[in-house]
Amino acid sequence: MVSNNLIPKYFFITSGSAESNISKLNAFDRALMKAGIAQCNLVPVSSIIPVGAEKIEYREIPIGTITFVIMARIDGIRGEEISAGICWVKCSSNGMKYGLVAEGQGKMGEEDLKRELDKKIEDMVEARGVEILRKEYRVESLKISKKYGSAIAAVVFTSP
Repeated sequence: MVSNNLIPKYFFITSGSAESNISKLNAFDRALMKAGIAQCNLVPVSSIIPVGAEKIEYREIPIGTITFVIMARIDGIRGEEISAGICWVKCSSNGMKYGLVAEGQGKMGEEDLKRELDKKIEDMVEARGVEILRKEYRVESLKISKKYGSAIAAVVFTSP
């Protein structure tokens, strides 16, 4: 028997970008702060939003909470333009509605990244033979002016 304790019932979408003159890790930490998830112990998971999971607005998560995320991340250096993003679709297959998420990142602008995300999500949909009911994006871009920069976009699973 499979336990339902680890099947998320809620998720929200967030993103952030930031810079630092200290290190890429410090820029990443600041990007997490801007996204509102720096206080969490993040655990990466693959790209499925469970059947019945409900999208909610950002919700603050208690400090130290082990938090499952689907995350795109990119780090860069002064002068580079970086983007991290996700595309998620609500899809239907045999009467079940769930979500698929494509992550992408690169040294490119928002529109180029969206085109890359479209290709990824279309391939995922085709491979599964599902019908798309709705498609959404979240892209975070940054032109780095300090020594280091970082951008993230994430699906964050949470409890009610």
